[in-house]
Amino acid sequence: MRPLENIKILDLTRVLAGPFCTMILSDLGAEVIKVEVPETGDDARSFGPFKNGQSLYFLSINREKKSISLNLKSKRGKEILKDLTKKVDIIIENYRPGTMEKLGLGYEDLKIVNPKLIYAASSGFGHTGPDSTKAAYDILAQAMGGIMSITGWPNTPPTRVGMSLGDISASLYTAIGILAALHQRNSTGLGQKVDIAMLDCQVSMLENAITRYQVENKSPEPLGNRHPTITPFQAYKASDSYFVIAAGNDILWQKLCESIGRPELANSEKFKSNPLRTKNIEEMNLELEKTLVLKTADEWLKIIDCAGVPCGPINTIDKVMENHQVKARNMIVEVKDSKAGTIKIAGNPIKMNSVEEKPDRKAAPEIGEHNTEIYSQMLGLNSVEISKLKEDGII
Repeated sequence: MRPLENIKILDLTRVLAGPFCTMILSDLGAEVIKVEVPETGDDARSFGPFKNGQSLYFLSINREKKSISLNLKSKRGKEILKDLTKKVDIIIENYRPGTMEKLGLGYEDLKIVNPKLIYAASSGFGHTGPDSTKAAYDILAQAMGGIMSITGWPNTPPTRVGMSLGDISASLYTAIGILAALHQRNSTGLGQKVDIAMLDCQVSMLENAITRYQVENKSPEPLGNRHPTITPFQAYKASDSYFVIAAGNDILWQKLCESIGRPELANSEKFKSNPLRTKNIEEMNLELEKTLVLKTADEWLKIIDCAGVPCGPINTIDKVMENHQVKARNMIVEVKDSKAGTIKIAGNPIKMNSVEEKPDRKAAPEIGEHNTEIYSQMLGLNSVEISKLKEDGII
């Protein structure tokens, strides 16, 4: 039995931050019912890449879910959502703050019909504060949250992280908030609102940048691929390609120097402690680079790894998908879609001994694919009533 078995979720989210969160909860056993706009559905259905007309973007983050179509702007559509709300544990939405309230479907409206409801709202700037009603996408969160100002190389234009960190971090925090609210409900019997802002999530992930600013009295700047206060902790060029070394303490530094045949560097007055190595990083890197360029990356990885120093290759995506450790952890799984065929996507990183790993997953649903099932089983509507809703543009 999976941890969230018997938990029902109405998923009113679209694009990435919300759907990624509900995918996590689905992997943990929750029944996720995706509520989509009739005909057009989730915006992400129009995002590439495509295969046989199917969005693989949408497919990759909506596995194992069910889909119903529902026009929330119609009176009957609002009534149906409230009826469904009575039967579920969680509602998740990522509309701009105020949107659901204007529809009469905000938390204060829905908790009346279900006091045990956990209502999770994920937005760019949260449901409070002067910027709460502004629209946002991932790049805005990364930009305004300071991430882009410390990413990339010195004296180059601001750089966005190569994946949607703003969205994904909000997804993770939303899932954590929901699980905490579920746990608290076991004690109180009451639900609550979980309010997650992408901007907040970015600020929370600034690690030591905030404290460095206070100590150094200047804003941290991009440093390329190295760590600002741990040295050596970056990519180095071998004779054929780059690889990474992370000697996170003085013992590892000594092991590194011995393994590459440069023991004299370990106790150098300029490099013998981490603060000294960080202070003299340019000189230290020159010494390391003189040696590391003499062998291939694979040769150095074997030598340095045998010494117990963390190191690794810089894998391209094709190599990630074929990596033996990634495969062993079942982190590449298959979905079989009626249009796109068999597609490989990322698996679930949460490994639990009570949950059986599956090598494949159910494909993402078509718009309204589960209308008959959900409306008949949860609301008791018959086929005639469901057909009438379709004719009237409600579903």
